[in-house]
Amino acid sequence: MREDTPRRGIRAVTVLFLVTLLALLVPGCRIVGGGTTEDVPPPVTASPKSKNAKPSGRRPGVVNIETEQDLRGTRAAGTGVVLTASGLVLTNNHVIRGATRIRGTDTDNRRTYTAQVVGYDRAGDIAVIRLEGAAGLKAAAFASASGVSVGDTVTAVGNAGGEGGRPRVVTGEVTALEQSVTARDDSSGTTERLSGLIETDAPIEPGDSGGPLLNTDGKVIGINTAASAGLSKDAAKNKNHRGYAIPSDRALDVARQIQRGESSITVHIGPTAMLGVKVRSNRNSQGAVVAEVVPGSPAEAARIPVGASIVTFDGRGVDSPTTLTTLMLAHHPGDVVQLEWTTAQGAAVSATVRLAEGPPQ
Repeated sequence: MREDTPRRGIRAVTVLFLVTLLALLVPGCRIVGGGTTEDVPPPVTASPKSKNAKPSGRRPGVVNIETEQDLRGTRAAGTGVVLTASGLVLTNNHVIRGATRIRGTDTDNRRTYTAQVVGYDRAGDIAVIRLEGAAGLKAAAFASASGVSVGDTVTAVGNAGGEGGRPRVVTGEVTALEQSVTARDDSSGTTERLSGLIETDAPIEPGDSGGPLLNTDGKVIGINTAASAGLSKDAAKNKNHRGYAIPSDRALDVARQIQRGESSITVHIGPTAMLGVKVRSNRNSQGAVVAEVVPGSPAEAARIPVGASIVTFDGRGVDSPTTLTTLMLAHHPGDVVQLEWTTAQGAAVSATVRLAEGPPQ
């Protein structure tokens, strides 16, 4: 992950998963935002293309995304794709993860909007945000990825380097299909396993995450989400470079689920609940070990100490930090839950906590 020049004393990063290749490569809720709703458009069936077809060039519907992450003290940048004229935008979950403020600039009308998270899928790395007050935007056109073949010419468009302004356009070919990778987000240190991806040699860079992968008709066939490690400004000259995109059909299925307000074990709808602890695992203790307590949070009010192990959340057992996060995402700000933890000295403590609103996970 390349760092940009710090601004206003806050570290700025561009967002792109880096990947370590795995053996398979031989890596009742409501929608926030208000306003009138529009259906997320279905993809059209892509017609077969000649292997020598020319790149499409840039098409409408690209958004430059900037986020502020106050709990990490960073700013980050990525890309999004306009789904509807009223401002629904598709992007990667890791672009908006941890964001306390989000802004999106439509690169067609050059207007910048405050954005709210509608919902997100952590496992699938998909998120939908709404640009507040947007109207008459030019939506991107989607094509089904079912017609994509190895050797097809593709174009990637995005906010490369987080520089904003006119999106950068790069071209390449599809080099493989149905790829699986382990992706690492250097801005947060988290890793995720993604599968069923389109692999290309188009030189995508940090900041391109969430942007469109286009076919030669200029239709979106994928959402760029990751790139091979070792990226640099000379990525375009690196013949071993590989980029990875989530197929359009899968991304739109999740977007429609989010728009319908249907939560699941992986899809969260609306604002995110926050307890206010940073946790880690520990082989020598059960539960999720508290590494840090956020000042002014419900955890601080409940006097949960650093070093404590949270063992139950709302009556459910907690055996790891991942389990705690999953249980948290089933709730919303304002929910009241019962917590149990053990102190570093072995004492058992319980408390009732009202969850606050925090950044998306």
